[in-house]
Amino acid sequence: QVQVVESGGGLVQPGGSLKLTCVATGDIASIYVLGWYRQAPGKEREVVAALTRDGRTIQGDSAKGRFTVSENNAKDTLYLQMNNLRTDDTAVYYCNALRNHDYVGFWGQGTQVTVSS
Repeated sequence: QVQVVESGGGLVQPGGSLKLTCVATGDIASIYVLGWYRQAPGKEREVVAALTRDGRTIQGDSAKGRFTVSENNAKDTLYLQMNNLRTDDTAVYYCNALRNHDYVGFWGQGTQVTVSS
């Protein structure tokens, strides 16, 4: 089992920045992909950015050029630095840990990001 907990969301003005943090606990060694997803009201959940254990970075279109995903050396904490935020970035941001042997995903409870003036 893997557990993930997100933090760092909040209210920010357009053009501002936020840094989200996802802490993974449990069977860390079993994680193949650790990533950020988001879901805006009335829309489907979409990938924002993720890191794979074999060194690949996955980025959704929303992240390119504005968001940076990174992790700590222990590979149990994932960050999402979001710059130049826009109102359409408003969403609940979720962390997901995908297990390597059966591709079961573990979701956090999400953290709300609201971009508004």
